[in-house]
Amino acid sequence: MTPNWIAVDWGTTRLRAWAMRDAQPLGARSSDRGMSALTPTEFEPALLDLIADWLPATGRMRVVACGMVGARGGWAEASYRAIPCPPIDPRRATSIPTRDPRLDVRILPGLSQAEPPDVMRGEETQIAGFLAGHPDFEGALCLPGTHSKWVRLSRGRVERFRSFMTGEIFALLAGQSVLRLTIGTARPDPTAVVQAGAQALADPHAAQSGLFALRAAALLRGLAPEQAAGRLSGLLIGAELAAARDFWQDAPTVIVGAPDLARLYETLLLAAGARTCQKDASALVLAGLAAARLDLPEDT
Repeated sequence: MTPNWIAVDWGTTRLRAWAMRDAQPLGARSSDRGMSALTPTEFEPALLDLIADWLPATGRMRVVACGMVGARGGWAEASYRAIPCPPIDPRRATSIPTRDPRLDVRILPGLSQAEPPDVMRGEETQIAGFLAGHPDFEGALCLPGTHSKWVRLSRGRVERFRSFMTGEIFALLAGQSVLRLTIGTARPDPTAVVQAGAQALADPHAAQSGLFALRAAALLRGLAPEQAAGRLSGLLIGAELAAARDFWQDAPTVIVGAPDLARLYETLLLAAGARTCQKDASALVLAGLAAARLDLPEDT
């Protein structure tokens, strides 16, 4: 079976591509050539390095892309769409001129919020993938990651959202602050994440003072790096959940993310009394890109 289009999720640090036959993935590839590693003229060669043998000898192959590839400084800027609105509008996709005549590249735009100011790129496609399977959902989505997003959905539209730099703050504190001497490259212990997360959710004001206590506990009590990493992650996640309480407290909440990380959020939310479950982010990206492809105009 040969592909009839290609799905692309192009983030800040990773490029992922799938050979697709309608809604069925035939193959998947990835590279570390994310947006931050490329200049605008390097995007097409980076894509071709990954997918060249999926392209036809003659004719054009539709490539539907989402993520930071459409950011300012990316391949080409795909202007934001202002909420409230449905998560994607394929008619607003940006068509990219290419040197290789076999490429027909369309980049989906992200979403913007005027007050409080906020933006997203890539997550809107996951949201669209979720709504493709749950069109009548009324509630919240949590999309944890480097920059976690909390989204309120109603009547098939994104009504409001909020971003948290939880993952990036963890990386900065663990890698560049005094806590690097305690954590190093250790992976967070899941049990420690949940324990510290519950503590921060119950008392978010104590989360900041708990940060330096990790260094002190390592010096005075021999706190292991994995435990310190877990507690740091938990304190940050718990503080995020406390700040996002107005999204999840009185509404069903679906967590969309990598399974291990989503499981930690789910555990903490369930313990706090939330109605929640998790969905795999990669599957929803594909579902969202597939939904967008069906409504793309022939020429943009």
